[in-house]
Amino acid sequence: MTQLYLTLKLFHILGAAVLFGTGLGIAFFMFMAHRTGDPAAIAHTARIVVVADALFTATAVVLQPLTGWALAAMAGYSTANFWIKATLVLYIAVGVCWLPVVWLQLKMRNMAALAARKRTALPARYHRYFRIWFYLGWPAFGGVLAIFILMLWKP
Repeated sequence: MTQLYLTLKLFHILGAAVLFGTGLGIAFFMFMAHRTGDPAAIAHTARIVVVADALFTATAVVLQPLTGWALAAMAGYSTANFWIKATLVLYIAVGVCWLPVVWLQLKMRNMAALAARKRTALPARYHRYFRIWFYLGWPAFGGVLAIFILMLWKP
């Protein structure tokens, strides 16, 4: 049982690191590409970002609650504990921010690719979508940090 618990804990910690690290990396590279104003650079970066979200973030999003539930059950924690309920609420809130971000990334990628092909400026809609994408990132990162705090201190 101890080996299984430690293995699940390892996967849970790795999943948290992937969620936070991939999210931070995606945000950094999208922001830096956006700052260039170059549609080709933005399209290229957004293509990679979309793949990273699909491979890494989406996988971790599915595994985190599964490993978390298993760990809580094995450790004897009740799902009625405040910190578990708060973590689940925050996890859902982060997901509510993340899902539109994925959609926005796809749309921004497509708009940037079209602008690059036509050798035109990015449309105003791209800039509007980028602002929304940017502002949705802040509560998502804050939520992930709050989840880390709840997982560590278990108030």
